[in-house]
Amino acid sequence: MLNKKYLALMVSAGSITLAGMSSAHATTLEDTIDSGEVQCGVSDGLPGFSAPDDDGNWQGIDVDVCRAVAAAVLGDSEAVNYISLNAVERFTALQSGEVDVLSRNTTWTTTRDTTLGLNFTGVTFYDGQGFMVSKDLGVSSVDELDGAAICIQSGTTTELNLADYFSANDMEFDPIVFDTSEQTVGGYEAGRCDVLTSDTSQLAALRIQLDDPEGSEILSDVISKEPLGPVVRQGDDQWFNIVKWSLFAMMNAEEYGVDSENVDEMLESEDPNIARLLGEDGNYGEEMGLEADWAYQIISQVGNYGESFDRNVGMDSPLEIERGINELWTEGGIQYAPPVR
Repeated sequence: MLNKKYLALMVSAGSITLAGMSSAHATTLEDTIDSGEVQCGVSDGLPGFSAPDDDGNWQGIDVDVCRAVAAAVLGDSEAVNYISLNAVERFTALQSGEVDVLSRNTTWTTTRDTTLGLNFTGVTFYDGQGFMVSKDLGVSSVDELDGAAICIQSGTTTELNLADYFSANDMEFDPIVFDTSEQTVGGYEAGRCDVLTSDTSQLAALRIQLDDPEGSEILSDVISKEPLGPVVRQGDDQWFNIVKWSLFAMMNAEEYGVDSENVDEMLESEDPNIARLLGEDGNYGEEMGLEADWAYQIISQVGNYGESFDRNVGMDSPLEIERGINELWTEGGIQYAPPVR
């Protein structure tokens, strides 16, 4: 279902403007409404984050971000065109306009946020770089990996973190570099390296793809900060706000106890926080070019942040990743969304 108000703008006279831009210079919102789909860049297949299931349907916590944006903008969480991108391709695809939101386990860094012309819209998963080894190797700490052959994916912060850590600790390693995560885990399983390094969440996803998952373990050492989140191009603040607040709506919904099962009942809530979130008190979507019920559409069709986490990467998923620091701030974690008001 298209956002009727902005669909009308698209078919009306060319003199009508949106967010201060003429029809000759369409905004991302206008383009999305015109095409009827959110153009979403995802990984080349990482279970729990973005990967197609047996029927070809994309699933994952990163996929849910794009579904949330589609629900907010188009009223239909399924109105998404998923474009698979590896780590090297991802930023070029976003900069060129091939995709309008990149949601694929991407770390927020200074260079990416300032030099590449990109805006990170929030953090879907707080992570850190770890190491997976064969149990037969008899290694219990990263400090025992001096001289090891290490499988690594190119075009990632993982490469830089690894070089920094080994240099700082006067250790050496032999990098075995691959273009995709699938190739990287294939190289590890084929014995081309002693160790596979990546974000710990990605290691958990890759481990379950091994023929013998129980034969490998993820070391407890974490050597970096890896805040992972969706990215948009700079220069379109309206779209930046839409993607950002789509994620924040899911987090606020979990904090207020609103989920996909009870959201209709919560429309009658007397809690002003819930009333504002669901569009029953004020229209907080208007300045973003959205309908008043934008967050209701997200929660009813996609769910809150906790629902997405649990089914994709949490204890209800094959990955069985603990919430840890990804718990809400009210539960001892660091996930925190600004209020809707």
